[in-house]
Amino acid sequence: MTTLQALRYELAHPRTSVQLCVLGIMGGVSAAGLIILFRLGLEWVQLHYLATIGEFNTLAWYYRLLLPVGAAMCIVIVAWITGFRHYRMGIPFVIHRVKRHYGVIPFRTTINQFFGGMLALAGGFVVGREGPSVHIGAAGSSILGEWLKLPYNSIRILAGCGIAAGISASFNTPFAAVIFVMEVVLREYKIHIFVPVMLAAACGSLLTRWVFGAGHELSVVEFNHVGGWIYLYLVLVGIMLGALAALFNNQLMRVMRWFRPVSMVNRLLLAGLVTGLFGAVLPHAMGANFDALYAFFDLQPSLFLLLAVLASKLVLAVFAIALGVPGGIIGAVMVIGMLFGVLLLTPLSAFTDTAELTDNFALLGLAGMLTAVLHAPLAALSSVMELSFSPGVILPAMLVIVPAYVTSTQLLGNRSIFIRQLDYQKLRYTTSSVQETLQKTGVLACMDSEFKQYKSAPESAILAFLEKSPTHPVVQQLTFEIDVHYQLVQYDVSLGHETAPLRFYDMEGIHSQATLAEVYEILSKRREGGVYVYDTVPENIVGVITWNYLHSYLMREQF
Repeated sequence: MTTLQALRYELAHPRTSVQLCVLGIMGGVSAAGLIILFRLGLEWVQLHYLATIGEFNTLAWYYRLLLPVGAAMCIVIVAWITGFRHYRMGIPFVIHRVKRHYGVIPFRTTINQFFGGMLALAGGFVVGREGPSVHIGAAGSSILGEWLKLPYNSIRILAGCGIAAGISASFNTPFAAVIFVMEVVLREYKIHIFVPVMLAAACGSLLTRWVFGAGHELSVVEFNHVGGWIYLYLVLVGIMLGALAALFNNQLMRVMRWFRPVSMVNRLLLAGLVTGLFGAVLPHAMGANFDALYAFFDLQPSLFLLLAVLASKLVLAVFAIALGVPGGIIGAVMVIGMLFGVLLLTPLSAFTDTAELTDNFALLGLAGMLTAVLHAPLAALSSVMELSFSPGVILPAMLVIVPAYVTSTQLLGNRSIFIRQLDYQKLRYTTSSVQETLQKTGVLACMDSEFKQYKSAPESAILAFLEKSPTHPVVQQLTFEIDVHYQLVQYDVSLGHETAPLRFYDMEGIHSQATLAEVYEILSKRREGGVYVYDTVPENIVGVITWNYLHSYLMREQF
């Protein structure tokens, strides 16, 4: 057995191993490298026309009008080159691919996401870079598994590693990246998945610190102590954030339905035009850059200007995301939450000095909005913990997160925006409990390689072998003029008086990368027989899996 074959056999088992950890590191480095290239490319583009990254207010009004339209036209050109049918990207699409296709990401969609996301962010659209980070990270890591022809259960873990490394490399928040993968994408906590994902996130953070430094975009944020009576007000803040999140999600889905009959080209151009018009009048409305947002807070804007920027960001984020601009929703939601949090700080100025609480309410607004829009309270809490570098944020954040989540879900019936987008696009993201269990184990881990293969042998020869070795699977090869068929031969245990001693079951072949879930799909229809596992070509049989074994495996996993 070669080293690569031994690696495949080991990774087919759902357990923590050195090989899986090393593979997680390799996938994390691959994904983080792509994200670093993406960030460097974005900065290189923006610094050609901006004095500071994200500061669109330094441009003349006519440049702010034309920039998003030009970016939309370039996005259309990229989509035309790669093929419009490959214009599917973003976190909902990645969730679908992870749940239904083991995290294998089509290459052309990744090209669209890389260059389209760069153009969208450089063009001033109110979108975040976490969408491209998740998509590119998953692709950069899973392509390693495809190249090595690893079992699909390990490729799914690799995709999770790539997503964690991508988010970590983009925002330098490794802990939040791990929680996001577990809570939002994979939606499960298994130790053999958790360990390589943590390693990948650590690699992403190390690489991005080596290139961009140890800080992050919110490193200037300082969380100050909050007085006891303000805790009661934070509950109200959470309720308001939950209501705003429900409004945001509902309007986003409404705009998606309104413009569904419109062609993709026209939708993108419309998004560019709307962004350009708002940006020409109000430059602070463009983009979703945290440094630019804090520069705006330093100006101590009036209440009217703060309201105008918040409303503009809401409208532009809804139109950009709903009309298909290739960017992420999380960055936009975080910026909107920070603006709304600072806005909700205004009433407290009548009772106390609020000068030192701006950072606090910006972070708490981010946490509450992120929770209510994504339904990811742990990811939101871990994000503000890492961004603030302060354990003092935990209790205030909880007092905002819980009412925001309850208000959004129970009182207003709001669901996760990713789930709503998946339902709208008719992308499947759920599996049965049986399928979910079986998808974690590759066929190489459970197949019986000690089988006996005959080529059109007489029944007497097969019967003689089974009398000596009754537990060994027997495969009968039948060669025809244009095809070869395989049959599983077993003793007939039906207890019939006139039945033959042997039963023959037609067998289907399954590739060695497959999981037990694919075996179950084939055998569950008749609940008998078996499948054969092949390596490179169907004629190269390496093992057999019977229904009896699969059934006993399920019972063992259940109890």
